[in-house]
Amino acid sequence: MSFAKLDALGRKLEALEHALSILGADEATHMAVGGGEKRAEAMANLAGMFHAQATAPEIGDWIAAARNETLSADQGLAIDEFERNYINATCLPTEFVERRTAATMRSEQLWRELRAKGDWDSFLPALEGVVALVREEAALRAEATGLAPYDALMDQYDPGNRVAEIDPVFADLKSFLRDFVPEALAVQEERLAKRPRKPLNAPYPIEKQRELGLAAMRAVGFDFTHGSLAVSHHPFCGGVPTDVRMTTRYRTDEFLSSLMGVLHETGHALYEQGLPKDWSHWPLGKARGMGIHESQSLFVEMQLSRSPEFWEHMLPLVTQYLGEDAIPGWEIADILNEVNHVERGYIRVDADEVTYPLHIILRYELEQDLVAGKLEASQIPEAWDAKMTEYLGISTINDPKDGPMQDVHWPGGAFGYFPSYTLGAMIAAQQWVAMEKTIPDARAQMAKGEFGAINGWRADNIWSQGSRYSTPELITRATGEPLNADYFKAHLKRRYGRV
Repeated sequence: MSFAKLDALGRKLEALEHALSILGADEATHMAVGGGEKRAEAMANLAGMFHAQATAPEIGDWIAAARNETLSADQGLAIDEFERNYINATCLPTEFVERRTAATMRSEQLWRELRAKGDWDSFLPALEGVVALVREEAALRAEATGLAPYDALMDQYDPGNRVAEIDPVFADLKSFLRDFVPEALAVQEERLAKRPRKPLNAPYPIEKQRELGLAAMRAVGFDFTHGSLAVSHHPFCGGVPTDVRMTTRYRTDEFLSSLMGVLHETGHALYEQGLPKDWSHWPLGKARGMGIHESQSLFVEMQLSRSPEFWEHMLPLVTQYLGEDAIPGWEIADILNEVNHVERGYIRVDADEVTYPLHIILRYELEQDLVAGKLEASQIPEAWDAKMTEYLGISTINDPKDGPMQDVHWPGGAFGYFPSYTLGAMIAAQQWVAMEKTIPDARAQMAKGEFGAINGWRADNIWSQGSRYSTPELITRATGEPLNADYFKAHLKRRYGRV
């Protein structure tokens, strides 16, 4: 039977994915310096084996034949998702993939070398080559999927997302934020005049910070029988659902950046640990795109961990693990002053949750124009500066390093990825409101360190669903309505606006 053939293939692909994921996590955390060359060789060979098996021509025949078999509802959805993945894996000719890989690798290498110098002119030819290839890729994907070119790029990261639905949501949010950012800054200034930010009592030993992070992970529901925490240059959540490999990094002069990073990655990890185990070897059992994944990390980091109720439980743990003199005289309001600080800034990854969406909308708008040919790579600095000036009131015209050269996404050819970040924040806020209707005392439970009911709601409505539905369908099923910017706006008003 063809469904059985796909099932057997899925188990082989899962085994290769497992090996690649664990090898990748190990490379970033424990691999000896001299192991890089052989590790790269091993992973390249495994990746080649995976691609060859995942794109075998007979798979198309198996999918077509399986549709004529008697299938359950889930099996039918599993076939749909397998076919979507197969089309995305096979729609690019090998010759094109080789050209794109070579161009993006060279572009990323140049970016790493030239970004620190802010040398846009030397970087531009490489980026122009990547943009040309992205336009070619968008056309190939559009032809294979029947989608518009930019929609076809976005569909790789968030299946079901379309410009026609996202544009009005982002336009609404942008209009709101351009007025709200000044309000949030004014409210913050008034608050800090009454309660100034307090100094930290550093240093904070790394081992004590690690124990605090582990306690925070345990509190919000991380399963240590299926995961661990290590150190890496940049925090990430990797591995596989049965063996999640989470990382963080530490500074001894403060502890909050590591702790908030741990909580963010724990949100990703909880999603992975909660995926449907019976379908782990099928695309149906994987996480549903980057927007939903980011919504789970931001649910923990933003909805939970930056709230006063969370710190009712967490503040005693800080003194328990870091010592009584770690933050002498600090109260919950002092912690919130730090973790919810708002500031107009140049760098996306350093932005707070009020200004962050404007950084994303800027990139979303520019990359659509780049893909459509309405904007050329040589025009990016001026277009970027115009939007930064309009949206955030700061100029980058003489600073490409902290302007259009700050992200690796475009040098690496990852167009269509950026929307996922802000969509994740919006989805998280909408999920909180829907969850609170079912669990009215969720905040009181959180203040007592009880996260079971909160996680149970997310497990039922998000985690256990895997990739059964497109991103928009999953949002509607979980919250009762399509993506709505009003929930995120209300969240920001409550936390940062005038009461």
